[in-house]
Amino acid sequence: MQTLPDTLCYLNGDYTPLNTAKVSVLDRGFLFGDGIYEVVPVYARRVFRFDEHMARLARSLAKVRIANPHSAADWLARCRKLIDAHPADDQLLYLQVTRGVALRDHVMPADIEPTVFMMTSAMKPPSAEQRHRGVACTTARDFRWERGDIKSISLLGNVLARQMSADHGAVETILFRDGFLTEAAACNVWVVHEGALLGPPKSEHVLEGIRFELIRELCDDVGIAFNLRPISEGEVIAADELMLSSATKEVLPVTTLDGESVGHGALRGKPGPVYAKLYAAYQRAKAAQRV
Repeated sequence: MQTLPDTLCYLNGDYTPLNTAKVSVLDRGFLFGDGIYEVVPVYARRVFRFDEHMARLARSLAKVRIANPHSAADWLARCRKLIDAHPADDQLLYLQVTRGVALRDHVMPADIEPTVFMMTSAMKPPSAEQRHRGVACTTARDFRWERGDIKSISLLGNVLARQMSADHGAVETILFRDGFLTEAAACNVWVVHEGALLGPPKSEHVLEGIRFELIRELCDDVGIAFNLRPISEGEVIAADELMLSSATKEVLPVTTLDGESVGHGALRGKPGPVYAKLYAAYQRAKAAQRV
């Protein structure tokens, strides 16, 4: 049996050790996966891109018709308390809001209080070896539900997709719907073609990662062309470089896809120059964060 940590968490107005926190078995998050979440990185005890995470939280809540239980200032105050109580300087905040507790019925009940849960843990970034050599990914058909734009806690499809890569010793599964790139199980995916960075367009099939706008800004800073457009599976396979982005991975090079090396010529199977520029720019953005 896994031992749970006793770090401080927040649940419905109370701060309590994580290993003693409990929710009702009639919580709709437990019964239906009826809720949303956010994952927010913390560097040197400063919350990274907090406003952007709060904006996406609000978008997801609105799409599933749950009232936002807190103002941005209240969310930040609760985050601060958890950050201050944790021993690590670099952390990963997890925020979850479910519709609340009610007798089981598919129809959304009116006038119930949302369940709010927050915890933080030590950041576990990619290793220096992964950054130096890049990582392996697998590919699969995107078999998840149609509303990938909602950061829903209903993640069974993502769990199954991620397990497919884990079964092959890879770090992610890159997904395609009708022959075009959507995203990975828990990351956004970026393609480099002739020095330009390409990503799939915003749609109901793709979660708008916080790093979308950040990476656009970083590309502007370092002079890399940036474009969101439909990307075919063939273009992914033939890419000059592939990258993942997420709260934990920041930007991470993919150098092997389905057992084949990514890229061309002398850089085949190695992290490329666009990744190197974006990673360095990402570190500068972290250092400049002041929230």
